[in-house]
Amino acid sequence: MEISVVVVDDEPLIRSGLRAIIDAESDLRVVGEAGDGAEVLSVVRRTRPDVVLMDVRMPAVDGIQATRLLLDGLDPAPRVLVVTTFENDDYVYDALRAGASGFLLKRTPPDDIIAAIRTVAGSESLLFPEAIRALALAHVTEQQSTGLEEFQLTEREQEVLRLMARGLSNAEIASELILGVQTIKTHVANLLSKLGARDRTQAVIQAYESGFVPLR
Repeated sequence: MEISVVVVDDEPLIRSGLRAIIDAESDLRVVGEAGDGAEVLSVVRRTRPDVVLMDVRMPAVDGIQATRLLLDGLDPAPRVLVVTTFENDDYVYDALRAGASGFLLKRTPPDDIIAAIRTVAGSESLLFPEAIRALALAHVTEQQSTGLEEFQLTEREQEVLRLMARGLSNAEIASELILGVQTIKTHVANLLSKLGARDRTQAVIQAYESGFVPLR
């Protein structure tokens, strides 16, 4: 199945480079581009991509605002993969909290960019779990003490969430818990619904911020 992509960056050279990398793959295709976050919603409405590669820092509307616009304005909304120059950029964590499904550094090798797009489009594993944990460690000053109790996750759902935070895919979680993959998919869907999380990334961030998964 072909994965359609929109590339958003204020640098034409970056956009053309990403387009060349993506279009070289038989299962990926760039269907649109935007030079600023202000253009994103109209481009995405017209092209309906599976994934948006979103520059985090842009002059008029940044990647955080543009991500919120997409998630608030479209249903279903595409997966957003933030692209940034600096790994510890404050904007990146804010974009993840706003609903982005992961992030990439602009210096990431082409093969890893392609793998990241496929991972985010498939949505069955967490992209770069250690990087997300490091971001949470840098930005969560004090973990809450609720531990997600108010969401009434079952014991099995709690197990699944802990394994999701480690970056395990549905198949890997199934193997770890000796359950069927479809059963794990059901648990994941249920816990995302209870948490009000759009995807695994937002669920894991909630798990870190609430203290359910310790950062240290």
